[in-house]
Amino acid sequence: MPIPLDIRKKPADVKIHVSSGAGVDITWADAHSSHFDFAYLRDECPCAACNDERQKKIAFAAPSSSPLLPIFKPKPRATSVVPVGNYAIQIFFSDGHSSGIFSYDHLRTICPCPDCARSFRSPAP
Repeated sequence: MPIPLDIRKKPADVKIHVSSGAGVDITWADAHSSHFDFAYLRDECPCAACNDERQKKIAFAAPSSSPLLPIFKPKPRATSVVPVGNYAIQIFFSDGHSSGIFSYDHLRTICPCPDCARSFRSPAP
């Protein structure tokens, strides 16, 4: 038997602002609105390579007594976005990365607002 779809993770309206660089705005079926900057989405890319990189950073994070100055990296921008069926979008970033498929389920889960953090990212009781 298929798992029922969580209606809160179904988009009612999706606006993608590639030319202005403003990001992605989604209004969900439950009337919640989410805004995602492209830089945030690049950091949250769900592809296997990015997941591995995030895990390495967590595993090898060690406290440093003298923090190094960060190297300037330009903020990633989207060069184009294409729909993937009716369940996701694929973003092509200015740094050449494009292997992440951002499902609407994933996007609602990573919505940066505190309400979604409590509802979708908090451990179940």
